[in-house]
Amino acid sequence: MPQNPLVSPLGNPNKLLVVVTSLPNMETATTLAKALVETHLAACVQMNEGLYSVYRWEGKLFEEQEILLSAKTMAHQWEEICAFIRASHPYDLPEILAFSPEQYDQQYGQWVKSEVNSKA
Repeated sequence: MPQNPLVSPLGNPNKLLVVVTSLPNMETATTLAKALVETHLAACVQMNEGLYSVYRWEGKLFEEQEILLSAKTMAHQWEEICAFIRASHPYDLPEILAFSPEQYDQQYGQWVKSEVNSKA
């Protein structure tokens, strides 16, 4: 039986989820951000410049400037948004992490839920 490579971070599908990934430049980040919002996988996506990453890849040490992308969605979208990012990402192994805030403004959470649930 094949195993699902996605690890679901949450049991409650109605929890707010912040999904983060890093990208090589603002153009690529903007393209992905717009696609996530346009497809209703995320209600809002923020992009932060100035990220400096140090990592080892295939035995070599790298230092790179990157853009950090944070997408606000709901937990029930985790598998779909993760697959979408993986398919759209330029990296061989993209960082895709999800966090669920313990507390957030109820109206904001309702807005996120309504945006990702509307497939207009």
